[in-house]
Amino acid sequence: MTPPEAPEDGIAAQGDTPPAVSVCLEVLKKRGDFLAAAGAKRQGTGAMMVQARKRRAEEDVPAQVIRVGFTCSKKVGNAVARNRAKRRLREIARLGLPQHGKPGWDYVLIGRKEATAARPFDLLQSDLRYALRKLHAPLPSGKSR
Repeated sequence: MTPPEAPEDGIAAQGDTPPAVSVCLEVLKKRGDFLAAAGAKRQGTGAMMVQARKRRAEEDVPAQVIRVGFTCSKKVGNAVARNRAKRRLREIARLGLPQHGKPGWDYVLIGRKEATAARPFDLLQSDLRYALRKLHAPLPSGKSR
């Protein structure tokens, strides 16, 4: 497979370029960031749990950055099964979060036993889109999460 050719004039149209994933996605590494996300909104799907929180303005992270973390407990399986599940979660985050995530938010994707590794990839992607849509949906008046 060959990469697409660059435009002749050197300027690509708005929809022609893939998202600059390395620019807008950062990986969560500190335990405190995971704990903060655990205390925020969450949405479960058949293949994963997605936790999301809007960062506070005083945090030392640029506002346009989307941060994401991945975790799979030993319930998911042995090290091989956990690593496979996390690889799949990393790939759907790379493909889906730049378009469907919101800048200034942290997301944690948690793998589920047997489901994350076995679910067809297109359904795994749709699970992430569904979870993000539900997490960012406006609440009806008078309700709180």
